[in-house]
Amino acid sequence: MGFQRNRFLIWLPQLNPQILILAMGRLLSQTGTGFTLFYAPIFFVNQVGLSSTAVGFSLGLAQISGILGRFLAGSWCDSPRWGRRFTLLISAVISAIASFVLGVANDFIMVVLGNLLLGLGIGLYWPATEAVVADLTTGKQRNEAYALTRLGDNIGLQLGMMFGGLIISTSGNYRALFIIDGISFIVFFGVIFAAIKETNTTFEKSLSHRKGWGENWWTALRDRTLLIYVIVNIMFTVYVSQINSTLPLYFSNFVQGGFSPGIISGLFIGYTAISVIFLLPLSRWLNRFSHAQALSFSALLWGVGFIVIAWTGRGENHALVLASLGLGILALAVVGYTPASSSLVADLAPDTLRGIYLAINAQCWAIGYLIGPPLGGWALDQSPEIVYNFWLGLALSILIALLILKNLDRRIKLQKQVNLKMN
Repeated sequence: MGFQRNRFLIWLPQLNPQILILAMGRLLSQTGTGFTLFYAPIFFVNQVGLSSTAVGFSLGLAQISGILGRFLAGSWCDSPRWGRRFTLLISAVISAIASFVLGVANDFIMVVLGNLLLGLGIGLYWPATEAVVADLTTGKQRNEAYALTRLGDNIGLQLGMMFGGLIISTSGNYRALFIIDGISFIVFFGVIFAAIKETNTTFEKSLSHRKGWGENWWTALRDRTLLIYVIVNIMFTVYVSQINSTLPLYFSNFVQGGFSPGIISGLFIGYTAISVIFLLPLSRWLNRFSHAQALSFSALLWGVGFIVIAWTGRGENHALVLASLGLGILALAVVGYTPASSSLVADLAPDTLRGIYLAINAQCWAIGYLIGPPLGGWALDQSPEIVYNFWLGLALSILIALLILKNLDRRIKLQKQVNLKMN
């Protein structure tokens, strides 16, 4: 028994305790998010009465405030006046308010307001939490630290989906899910306030924080390697957005017979379970490759997954099997993508501009979700043939992503060679 326990512990990365606390806080917060993330589109379309396009539009609008939140977060994180911890606390407060607004929303205006607030809270959250992880790690340890915090996210989402599906199947009370989500953000605030210290130690080592916000952002935006990465990262975030916003309605309305909320819940529980099981092992395996090569592996999985999802809508007798297979492949694609992308940007960033670099990384998510949900919502309002071809079009776009990643990998390796010669 002791030998088996030691073998298990070997698989766990040895990290700063604050990262473990942050991962637990994220697990609690994402449990609340799991209550609503996959059920909100179904609720607002099938019970509130909004169209798929309107729901997709409101979800996309959330990224406008998200862009503002990410800009503020990048600047606040690198500021000695605010820092990472303060930014995380504010994001938790705003996200809680947003969840309560969505919990009472009964028309398009209220849905838009709730999503705008939620976008702002999420926009503040991601650069700050990614910067905390980067501050407390180095090298290959960083990739596993990002994987561990994502593991907390995925376990939380799975728990939220399980209990959310239970509430819906027994009571049909979708609004209660938003209230629980708001409470989870309040709990997350308490964890950050009580247990997380400010991690930025570069304030006294550089004069960069004395520059204006615009000058620091301009310095980051002149990094051509970062900008090349931004292009492909936006593509990846468009892909991720389809899982959250488009797939639940696709499974509900376009597969043979239409899946019930209980079946959809089970599918996404399986999706999250695969993410939980494979996140640390796959991240550790991908450590042998460069970050760009790991992202190429993820891109190939995205392409295969989207082809299977398109096939799901046409499979009359095996729709559930195909949906399970497609979601499983997409889960592995996300597992390969998220730690590698954050680690790549953290490695590119100067220590004194880490918050801004990671805010630019997070802006890709804002732009991807600004494009993805409205695009998916529009597709679902078209004929079934267009809907099926939509997934095939996403699969073909992977070829572009692979070309960009090959160029990015070559560029990063050349930069490392130049830096070695200079040192």
